Amino acid sequence: MSARAVLGLDIGGSSSRARLVEGGRVIAEAQAPGANVALIDPQLVEERLTSLIQQLGSPRPAVCCAGAAGSEVPAARRLLEELLRKLLPGVRVLVVHDTRLILAAAGLDVGIALIAGTGSVAYARNGAGDEARAGGWGWMIGDEGSGAWMVRAALRELMRRRESDEPMGVLGERLLAATQSEDVLELIGRMQGYHEAGQWAAFAGAVFDATEDPGAVRIIDSAAQSLAQLAGRAGTKVGVKGPVVIAGGLLTNFPDLASRVQARVGSATVLEEEPVAGAVRLAESL
Repeated sequence: MSARAVLGLDIGGSSSRARLVEGGRVIAEAQAPGANVALIDPQLVEERLTSLIQQLGSPRPAVCCAGAAGSEVPAARRLLEELLRKLLPGVRVLVVHDTRLILAAAGLDVGIALIAGTGSVAYARNGAGDEARAGGWGWMIGDEGSGAWMVRAALRELMRRRESDEPMGVLGERLLAATQSEDVLELIGRMQGYHEAGQWAAFAGAVFDATEDPGAVRIIDSAAQSLAQLAGRAGTKVGVKGPVVIAGGLLTNFPDLASRVQARVGSATVLEEEPVAGAVRLAESL
């Protein structure tokens, strides 16, 4: 009997990944823009996921597991389930929150996953299968410690400096250069024109490039503190202290932030696998 094919999807705020596996062998992979179903227009979500799946050659796996940002919102989760069933007729579809993928990708069933990328959220699971999340409220309300949050904090600091007649400093120089703006007012105007969290988070690197600036250091440190608190809150809900696995573009691409988080949570490992591998593992278990 031939091995069945399974499809894993990691649908995030900034990007989405797909991995088609058969008999433990990766036979196709694809990438597309983020498609947070709770924040983005459903038609745009459908366009992006259609493109993602078509890149795989329009497969027909036995099972599809999708870890999706925004799926904690019941209506958004239902919409995504319906969309995936439409795109993958006859395929068994499982939608979980994207945080669930982190522990699965690390080969763990128990522990705490802490994600910081475009947004931020923590997920904990104990040996009885009880689950809890902390954060993940969305960038307009929360997502403390995320890329979008850091950029917003940096802009607030620059506006405070402007109103206090203080120099813009290295932080201002880096953000002006990154956005190709002449002054802070033009910078603010440009940023106000961006309506997706990923567009804001894309400039987080400018904050890390400005560590000579005390304001940038305060923002990075505050982000680390906020993220550590998320992990603690999620773990407390289900009585788990670890192991802690950290993931997301912000934590994996900027070691300074990761080390500050690790110092606060104790022992923590950075996820080496792609989160989409967790979606494949969950699909294979069905």
